Amino acid sequence: MIGRFTPIHDPDDPRIAVYRNQKDAWLRAGHHPQGPGQDHPDAATGIPGGRFMAEGALVVEHLLRSDYAMESVLVSEHRVEALAGLLERVHEGVPIFCCSRRVMEGILGFDMHRGLLACGLRGEPRKLAELTRDCRALIVLEDLTNHDNVGSVFRSAAVLGGAGVGVLLSPRCCDPLYRKSLRVSMGHALTVPFATVTDWPGGLAAVRDAGFTLLALDPRDGAEPIDRVDGIDRPALVFGAEGPGLSDKVRSLIGHSVMIPQARGVDSLNIAVAAAVAIHRLIPPAG
Repeated sequence: MIGRFTPIHDPDDPRIAVYRNQKDAWLRAGHHPQGPGQDHPDAATGIPGGRFMAEGALVVEHLLRSDYAMESVLVSEHRVEALAGLLERVHEGVPIFCCSRRVMEGILGFDMHRGLLACGLRGEPRKLAELTRDCRALIVLEDLTNHDNVGSVFRSAAVLGGAGVGVLLSPRCCDPLYRKSLRVSMGHALTVPFATVTDWPGGLAAVRDAGFTLLALDPRDGAEPIDRVDGIDRPALVFGAEGPGLSDKVRSLIGHSVMIPQARGVDSLNIAVAAAVAIHRLIPPAG
């Protein structure tokens, strides 16, 4: 195993350029070449979809089990022994860069105590038609820009829904494979299939035409209490961002609204919690 490691002594070593300044450059660029920043390290590489970062042992474990390719690994010396079993599973052709904790901090721009990052390749993005063909239920997110909430939804989809549950995102949703979203999802964003609906909200008609029942999660008056909803075949649960909620255009396309009963005089549930409740109630777990 020792022969697998490529030592790195200089934070400016060009071989680990993709890991550099995780705190700033990747965030500004939206973490992929199609994001708002054109200074992203992948912007001129020609790599389909660009790269993403898997942080920590659990997320890297999911990466190893997923369909995504791994380009390289960066590990801190103080974590090598504890991570030996995981590192042994890295494909022989994937370089494993190893450095001191001090050098890693110089590379990343902050002290990452997990001591492990892996660079994955996004590949070609999934299309809406693939998800409507392959999934038995869908979670649809409109304009969620909070990385923690998006990551939490993916985790709930995997844990409470299981196999056959996918996620659709409107074009203005944040990136599920951004480092923070991926970490909050506990790596499940790598195994729960997802796609971005470029035609929004018109693409929801394609979801309906594929045999899904669209349900808008909306706490407004007139919505049906969630505990009265039964027997929905191929549900597609549609959630809006906290604050604005679902847009009027989406509401007009769906028509059927569902609400989670709550105590009077309090604000609505956090979107991550609301999604977990709705998935548990309306999507039967995989057998």
